[in-house]
Amino acid sequence: MLSSTEFSHILITDMMMIMPGLHDAAAAVIAALHHPVRAKLYAFIRRAGGPVTREQAATAIGISAKLAAFHLGQLVDVGLLHAKDLSAPGRRGPGRAPKAYTLAPGEWHISVPERRYGLLAEMLTRAVLTSQADESTRQAALRVATETGRQLGEDARTARRLGRLGPERALTAAAEVLEDCGYEPHRATGAIVLRNCPFAQLATGAPELVCTLNRHLIDGLLAGLGAAQRLHAALIPARPGCCVQVHADHPPAPSPAPGCP
Repeated sequence: MLSSTEFSHILITDMMMIMPGLHDAAAAVIAALHHPVRAKLYAFIRRAGGPVTREQAATAIGISAKLAAFHLGQLVDVGLLHAKDLSAPGRRGPGRAPKAYTLAPGEWHISVPERRYGLLAEMLTRAVLTSQADESTRQAALRVATETGRQLGEDARTARRLGRLGPERALTAAAEVLEDCGYEPHRATGAIVLRNCPFAQLATGAPELVCTLNRHLIDGLLAGLGAAQRLHAALIPARPGCCVQVHADHPPAPSPAPGCP
């Protein structure tokens, strides 16, 4: 019979296989902290507020220093802790080198299906901070969404070394980047259907704003990829997933956004 730790490891591994948008690093962090010893060690170091040796950590939770060193090493491997070598310069000899462990920077999130509320918050914050005298807050938000999407597209274009894109290659490249962004794209004939909205909860409360931001973000992404002449994004509300669809020809006439999601 599987232990809870073994079951958790299998479940998270299966999730990463069937959901490519799920970040492997975040899943590894969740799996590491599911182990009760590692969870206790990590909680102790968070409370400590400074460097902790394996001996201090072991004493705090009642295990051997050798076992603590093993589990602390696992927490370092997944990026939750930093380890600093305390050995004297030129030290040689048997045994483990003494180390001090501190918290590593960063945050870890997993959501199923994938959500990107942080990205939306960044866009809205930047819109407030960069709004011009001649534009409304809404106009500033749509501008920033387009700029953000364009930067995502340009980064992907550089990373993938994309040249001139024909219709099929443009659809493939766009689908790959939209997958990375959590949209769960599905290739249809001459189109990309987005089965997930990364901003779903907020889109339910403010569909006209959030769905329009989504379209501007994807418009910018297509421009950054160099695919704006080949692909078109349109709002098609009242359908599951994201209200935006991407088409290789002129998309259906969009409906008013308030029907989303």
